Amino acid sequence: MVIGNSRDASDELGVVGVITAGTSDVPYAQECALLLREMGVRVITYYDAGVAGIHRPMMSLQKMKDASVLVVFAGMEGALPTVLASLTDLPVVAVPTPVGYGFGGQGEAALKTMLQSCSPGVTVVNIGNSVGAAAAAIRVLRAIRKGQG
Repeated sequence: MVIGNSRDASDELGVVGVITAGTSDVPYAQECALLLREMGVRVITYYDAGVAGIHRPMMSLQKMKDASVLVVFAGMEGALPTVLASLTDLPVVAVPTPVGYGFGGQGEAALKTMLQSCSPGVTVVNIGNSVGAAAAAIRVLRAIRKGQG
């Protein structure tokens, strides 16, 4: 039952973990998290889990133990989704962001990295596509729910 923006716990569609590589990815992640919450998803966030220190992605996964899907945002080289996908069996939706410095090419380098992932099964959306990432995560959650019912 939906009353305004509040939902009963029984209406919860599932749990999605939203992770960013850096703090400059946060606005994209926040947009995605907002959309997910509006669709009845519980969101767990972890910001600044980039691969510059391998302990950071590991710490983010520890917080995601209740999640059924991960949406991972990364600019620059875009390595975080691949690293996380190699460390978990959860579905990963990868979102390249047009942030960072250097050769990033407004997200093009991150997009290419994510498309070339060595971790099989990573879903990649277009640069900065928070809406598409939320939609992909919701489709996965609905498939999980359908399989349980």
